[in-house]
Amino acid sequence: MLVRGHPLVAEVRRTRVTGCRRHMHKPIKYVEKGITYLAHGAWAVLDTYNRAVKPGQPFVPRWSEKPILKSWEKVKPPLGWPRETDSLCPVCVREARQAIVDGKRDYTILLTEKVGEIKAQIIERDGKILMVKDCPQHGHFEDVMAMDTAFFKHLEDSFPGSDIRAHNDEKLHNHGSSTIKYGRGAVLTIDLTNRCNMMCDPCFMDANQVGFVHELSWDDIKTMLDNAISIKPRRQMSVQFSGGEPTMSPYFLDAVRYSKQVGYSSVQAATNGIEFAKSPEFARAAAKAGLRYAYLQFDGIGNAANSHRLVGNLFDVKLRAIENLWSAGVDIVPVVTIVNGVNNEQVGRIIQFALDNPRKINFLSFQPVSFTGRDEEVTPERRAAQRYTLSHLAHDVKSQVGIGEPVRDWFPISFMGTFTDWADLVHGPGAEWGNLTCGCHPNCGIGMAVMIDKETKEAAPVTAFLHADQFAKDVRKVNDAGRGRFLSVLGMSLALARNYDPFKAPTHFRIVDFMKKFDKTFGATGHDYGKVTIDRTEKDIEKRRADRWNFLFIAGMWFQDLFNYDFRRTERCIIPYATQEGEISFCAYNTGIGWRNIIEKMHMTATLTKWYEEHGRHEIFAGGKSVALPTTEHSLVLDAEAVAAGKQMDLDEAGIAKTAREEKLRARAAAKKQAEEDARMAALYRQHVLKEAPAEPVIQIKGLGGKKKDSVQEVLHDTPKQ
Repeated sequence: MLVRGHPLVAEVRRTRVTGCRRHMHKPIKYVEKGITYLAHGAWAVLDTYNRAVKPGQPFVPRWSEKPILKSWEKVKPPLGWPRETDSLCPVCVREARQAIVDGKRDYTILLTEKVGEIKAQIIERDGKILMVKDCPQHGHFEDVMAMDTAFFKHLEDSFPGSDIRAHNDEKLHNHGSSTIKYGRGAVLTIDLTNRCNMMCDPCFMDANQVGFVHELSWDDIKTMLDNAISIKPRRQMSVQFSGGEPTMSPYFLDAVRYSKQVGYSSVQAATNGIEFAKSPEFARAAAKAGLRYAYLQFDGIGNAANSHRLVGNLFDVKLRAIENLWSAGVDIVPVVTIVNGVNNEQVGRIIQFALDNPRKINFLSFQPVSFTGRDEEVTPERRAAQRYTLSHLAHDVKSQVGIGEPVRDWFPISFMGTFTDWADLVHGPGAEWGNLTCGCHPNCGIGMAVMIDKETKEAAPVTAFLHADQFAKDVRKVNDAGRGRFLSVLGMSLALARNYDPFKAPTHFRIVDFMKKFDKTFGATGHDYGKVTIDRTEKDIEKRRADRWNFLFIAGMWFQDLFNYDFRRTERCIIPYATQEGEISFCAYNTGIGWRNIIEKMHMTATLTKWYEEHGRHEIFAGGKSVALPTTEHSLVLDAEAVAAGKQMDLDEAGIAKTAREEKLRARAAAKKQAEEDARMAALYRQHVLKEAPAEPVIQIKGLGGKKKDSVQEVLHDTPKQ
């Protein structure tokens, strides 16, 4: 039997993942190479025509009150380095926020004053990109933005510019310096409740720890959903229900159902998966209501890799959740919070998990740690040790899986804006909705697309066989020419064909498969690939899943914290939070000035005590407690070696705390030890210098003080108090 590490296994894995094959190319590959040469010639003719003839006038679509932008009209923030931007002082912000929450200052100062704002410089030092800033009161702060300057430059050079500026949105976007200014977002996030059935570190919202319950009423939910689709540009967008744990809201299924009815393109749930794992019936009910994606918290392969969440069988929960959701027709997106030294070695194992299960996983979302919520007062030592950037992710994918060249294969997710612009052009002025677009800052998110053969599991990055930079430039020319549907579709087809290398594509992949993939994504020809609308059926789901090719998208979304905050990113946010006080940038809500703390306190449903009196306590899985599952059986392919691997011990070996709670316990222990040492020295001083008699020892009766904790780890594994 072959095990990982055997040279033959390594060669098989390399061949399957990279698409490097030793066999002779099939004759069709040579035919396709000939097609690419013909496409070059035809493109030259079309491009000459487009340059010779006056471009078509930009039209004003039904979904906007402003014309579609040409590429040269798009706005970009200052990029490159060194550069200056607007940021925040981590200490000033915490103090100002606390004063507002305590009622000592009115929250409206955030609309008129630049609370906690300071200037920051983005510079290069020692081969890294840093943000450095100084507060007159609290001193110097700096943090790493990227550990690869070439990668950072590539992302910023690939940014196509911002979307149409949002208009008729004053009631929703009015948050002072934190106001969203461009586009209307891609994913509307709605926290249904701040209650959760877990107690995680890190946690954006400090679930179960703030002393009160903030839970949206049905009227709140409907109003937020209706408001978001009332502003222009009226682009198609997704809605993601989050929390806390959204499935704990009594209105979860109703919210999913209503979202599909009023026009959201896809409905998502950001979930830990516990309720879906426990009940196949609940998964089917969610699918029937219209749930399309489950953004499943997923920290690694095996229970050991998930042990920092302090749930005994959390990986088993994930596998059962995937099984139940997929069987019900819901697609799964594993969402991985990456903390350096805690689970960064899991990057490759998780991608391999997706490669091994191409029929069930077609999207991965890695989220480098943001020090917020319970982690906001992180020490500089732990922050430096745990900091993980998008550049770390790209390099870890290459080193751990052997796939993806950082500069060739990764692009900012806003790179796709060129192609959604093309889709808007093709769909014409009569379209009711604009296409979903991601116009966020290039420092916010990145992605790499991998084409996987579901039958053979052979895989290769799309950009290994498609010259992406030139392809985007060609499509941009098609968009700027504005020739109408036929010539725009022809231009896209020629651009795709001429930038395609059949010899580097997977063995059975054809250029016609590529054309179908783009059409399936953007709906240019009207061909039926299986509906995704409110009236989709099980046959539609089966039809979309029958595609032999899995377009696996590996994304990295890096949310800001107070140490790397940049207002040029905030104003381009594509993940707005819907709240009772309007729509707020994801980072401004969860970090930044911390609108979450303020709004949830303003619109508190009940104190925790009052809530427990009226509703009782909900079950919380923490302190190593396991979730009772009907079965742990599943059909997913797992790497036995990855499952058996122990948890990552880098930080333990370096003597660095892993969580805010552990950090506080260590600080208390250190303070206690210092106090004892100070008392001992004071006693010696009194005895030997002042010649005082030593104090009589205090006799403690054993047992009255309760059980003594033997170590920090023992304390950490106790169930946290609610």
